[in-house]
Amino acid sequence: MSAYREEHDALGTVHVPAGALWGAQTQRAIENFPISGQRFGRDFLAALGEVKRACVRSNTELGLLAPEIAAVMLQACDELISGALDAHFPVDIFQTGSATSTNMNANEVLSNRAIQLLGGNVGSKSPVHPNDHVNLSQSSNDVMPTVAHVAIFLALRDTLQPSLVALHGALLEKALAFDSVIKTGRTHLQDATPVRLGQEFSGYAAQVEHGLARLRTAQSALRPLALGGTAVGTGINCPLGFAARAIAHLNAALGTDFVEAPNHMAANASQEALVEVSGQLKTVAISLSKVADDIRWLASGPRCGLGELRLPEVQPGSSIMPGKVNPVMAEALLMVVAQVIGFDSALTLGGLGARFELNTMLPLMAHNLLQGITWLANAVRAFTERCVTGLEADAERCLALVERNLALATALTPLIGYDAAASIAQEAHASGRTIKEVALERGVATPAVLESLLDPVRMSG
Repeated sequence: MSAYREEHDALGTVHVPAGALWGAQTQRAIENFPISGQRFGRDFLAALGEVKRACVRSNTELGLLAPEIAAVMLQACDELISGALDAHFPVDIFQTGSATSTNMNANEVLSNRAIQLLGGNVGSKSPVHPNDHVNLSQSSNDVMPTVAHVAIFLALRDTLQPSLVALHGALLEKALAFDSVIKTGRTHLQDATPVRLGQEFSGYAAQVEHGLARLRTAQSALRPLALGGTAVGTGINCPLGFAARAIAHLNAALGTDFVEAPNHMAANASQEALVEVSGQLKTVAISLSKVADDIRWLASGPRCGLGELRLPEVQPGSSIMPGKVNPVMAEALLMVVAQVIGFDSALTLGGLGARFELNTMLPLMAHNLLQGITWLANAVRAFTERCVTGLEADAERCLALVERNLALATALTPLIGYDAAASIAQEAHASGRTIKEVALERGVATPAVLESLLDPVRMSG
């Protein structure tokens, strides 16, 4: 038995591996694009299956597909959604800029799987044709932007948002647990007036809460779908009502609220929604970097750094220094943040790839966003579970540092003025004494008044 079968397309004969469910156009893409070895992942392929299934149902309701053909096509779509057909999607991310190769990959695989289910010959295109049946009422130019929106929306909703919700909860718990811990505030990396450690953590929690709001805004940008615009946004070969029906089926299956794009020319030609989502994702990533970086600095030491926090000991930190423990969970998150920022740069260039009636950077844009969302979600989950939840405060260390804080002189300003308070701070720094000790020596107020004014708890509000 031959290892290959012959298939034919508009350009001639193609040899396709005998066991493959893809066809001639996919095989050409395999040969044309041996570039990165990276393929669309599970989330994108599942969304592709969902969109194709919704299209089958819409075409069937419009009387364009025979029920017996539609039934096996729907079964094939279900298998694509489940992951059973993933091995038959070999096309590289770096391919035709409209992702036509991946759309045709899906059309050929779904066609051949449906033919198998009917007992026919794979590659025969009969009785289920990849273009005439699977791609009916569609074009790569409206289907693939639709799939990108669906996949990214679901990744935000089902993967990243739950991770951020868990982090938000963990940070709020620490904000409550650390509320009585008084510590030195810092601005410009220099000592500032006292704060409570719980206040710092409440700020981190608020940053994550703002991030969740940003992701909801990003999801709104993804709601309009290009489906129905076909090749250039005019809807050629797409029957009236097809897109609305298909989108209704999508929403019923996924619990979403997608709508048909009000202007298909714009929906096909540009991908600003993906650029917007990437910008929001980058903003969330930068916010998370602040949280992770602060925590690793507050835990620096443990003896010769700030040492105000104690990290969970998740692994040895050095191959040569015994007993060393490093902030590895924060570092992992910070590396993912850097990658998300890099992805955003590519997304920005991808947005510039719109010419006339089509953006030809879609595979890159969709892939980078989905990678960024997934990696950030995984890093946040690990950071929450293996770092934040196990953080402990060193209250004694915090208090010892705050008692030597020169910024305590700020509280004397209303009593003796800025210049006199600055003089006390300068003398305290030069002599190695505390603000309280110098102020008592100068007799600027009674011991009781100074005790009250220089109380770091009072200063923290």
